[in-house]
Amino acid sequence: MTKIPYKIYLTEDEMPKKWLNLRAFMKNKPEPIINPGTKQPCTLDELSHIFCTELAKQELNVTDKYIEIPEEIQSFYKMYRPSPLVRAYNLEKALGTPAEIYYKFEGTNTSGSHKLNSAAAQVYYAKEQGITKLTTETGAGQWGTALSMACAFYGVDLSVYMVKVSSQQKPYRKAVIETYGAKVIPSPSDTTEVGRKILAENPETGGSLGCAISEATEVAMKTENCRYVLGSVLNHVLMHQSVIGLESKTALDKYGIKPDIIIGCAGGGSNLGGLIAPFMAEKIEEKNDIKFIAVEPASCPSLTRGKYAYDFGDTGKQTPLMKMYTLGSGFMPSPNHAGGLRYHGMSTVISKLYDEGYIDAVSVEQTKVFDAAVMFAKTEGTLPAPESSHAIRAAVDEALKCKKTGEKKTILFGLTGTGYFDMSAYQSYLNGTMTDYIPTDEELQKGFDTLPEM
Repeated sequence: MTKIPYKIYLTEDEMPKKWLNLRAFMKNKPEPIINPGTKQPCTLDELSHIFCTELAKQELNVTDKYIEIPEEIQSFYKMYRPSPLVRAYNLEKALGTPAEIYYKFEGTNTSGSHKLNSAAAQVYYAKEQGITKLTTETGAGQWGTALSMACAFYGVDLSVYMVKVSSQQKPYRKAVIETYGAKVIPSPSDTTEVGRKILAENPETGGSLGCAISEATEVAMKTENCRYVLGSVLNHVLMHQSVIGLESKTALDKYGIKPDIIIGCAGGGSNLGGLIAPFMAEKIEEKNDIKFIAVEPASCPSLTRGKYAYDFGDTGKQTPLMKMYTLGSGFMPSPNHAGGLRYHGMSTVISKLYDEGYIDAVSVEQTKVFDAAVMFAKTEGTLPAPESSHAIRAAVDEALKCKKTGEKKTILFGLTGTGYFDMSAYQSYLNGTMTDYIPTDEELQKGFDTLPEM
């Protein structure tokens, strides 16, 4: 029997040359994005006012199963890809489980996460179109960092609306973004109409991704030769992230490894969608029976407690409407430390797959997440991001079930990034001041009350 190495590395020649478009494999496509004014599906022309034209085309593409990755983007990827697939031997030993645990590690670049996979693509297409300015939002700061790196590389100006509580909790993440030349504005701010409106209604708010998206889109729409870019949720972002799953599958296939369970943390759905892409495509084609698990924070449980409905992607109700599992665009999450998962809705692709039973979902409390994060750091030597640690928590739980039953299942999870800019969260956990917040049904209802009439 071939010994599985700790790290399975691919060569540059084995990197994906095409992105996988999961929607083209789906028997029932996600419902179309709707223009809130006309109540009709958004056209390419309408989306091109917000996004770069090529990205708008990718957003609407439900027919092409694979889309070529331009050579320039492939060259950018080679600066930090392929990323390793790791066998968690030490974690398995610590748990005493018969399960085999693997993780795809996306934290091998300066941004510290998987976000650079889509940032590189989106800025490349902006540059090709002659766009000179971009706006975006960021929660934990990983997307803002990745986009600032890509904008510096391609010479495009960038303004980042960073969720206010995250900018306070992660000042060094803000510093990295600024090092790459981007401008950071804590959100909600007084620089936009929607920001001033939100502050007038709730002056003490710590903000949310929905608020930051509203501000970034408003500025993009009012600024000449400027477009808005988003780090998760959207179809083209999940497609760019499919390089994670494609590399994972190539690495596993080298050793004849077939996963029984694949786990990803879920905020907007980008890393989960990217990790599962080729495996889910095969499941839809009835070529495997893998169990897929989405893991979200108990404080922002869009899949496990949300409603499947058309909703705005932002608090200011400026974006198109998407049918997704949502807590309502008016939902204001608690300032928990998994900033990248602090979003009210879920990708339309993930939502549709969940609604049809292809994906399971669990929500976990923050202290349990950090229990797993610290165990992982001590056994595997990498300090994981709070977001990634949700996947670690579920992987540990599944491995412990195997210990109880004696089953030898193969588990794959996504380690989306590192937690070295999240030390205030670790400090809070270690000194015992971290609390678990679970919204009541009454609190969730306030968010549901903001759902638009359709």
